Amino acid sequence: MESSSDFFLILSIILFISSLVHGSIGFGFPMLATPLLAMVTDMKTAILYIAIPTLLINLISIFSEGEFLKALKRFFPLAIIGMIGSAIGTQILIYSNSEIFKLLLAISIFLYLFIQKFKIEMLWIQKRKTFSMIVFGLVAGIIGGLTNVMASILIIYSLESKHTKKEIIQSTNLCFLFGKIIQIILFSIHGSFNQELLFTSFSSLVVVIIAMFLGLKIKNIIPQEIYRKVIKVVLFIIACFLVIQTIF
Repeated sequence: MESSSDFFLILSIILFISSLVHGSIGFGFPMLATPLLAMVTDMKTAILYIAIPTLLINLISIFSEGEFLKALKRFFPLAIIGMIGSAIGTQILIYSNSEIFKLLLAISIFLYLFIQKFKIEMLWIQKRKTFSMIVFGLVAGIIGGLTNVMASILIIYSLESKHTKKEIIQSTNLCFLFGKIIQIILFSIHGSFNQELLFTSFSSLVVVIIAMFLGLKIKNIIPQEIYRKVIKVVLFIIACFLVIQTIF
């Protein structure tokens, strides 16, 4: 199915929806695209197909917020730690590609929804800033390497660190960017990318750019609270399907 026009159509629809969401709220592309694609293929293949689009999405998101160098200087240590974690997670994925990673992805989504619902407080993050940055950066990176989703972990860290909306977008996207760079390098070294996959990925960038442009345009039009609620419901349904797929 991966080489058929049907798969490319499915991939394009998934990328369009995920890019539109990401453009309008500042994050969400890998959290939506990965589980949706994982429902029609395995985890490693899903991550491979959206690796290059994710890289582009992260760059657009970071630059759209402005003050790139300032953000890079502030969040560079977190991004580097996340990159190390992503390298570890990616190595595990390369050598142990398993359906169980779909379950891990579902758990990551449920964790994100749980955090958003109950507003969990972790006061030690503010008191031990360096230690918490290392812990959350490393854990987010490992999970990101395995499932392509860092958001659940990074959002806990950002909220407890009292980051503004702009800072949350910048820090999460920088971590995604650094993690994705090392992931693409490792996949390339291990020969995971073939010509057909690369052609499909690069071809899909047109869809990503159009959707991101539309998402950025509607960013301040659609009421964010309503929009976020809809996304949360969709994520919950996707996570439930992943659990069912893994078990049965």
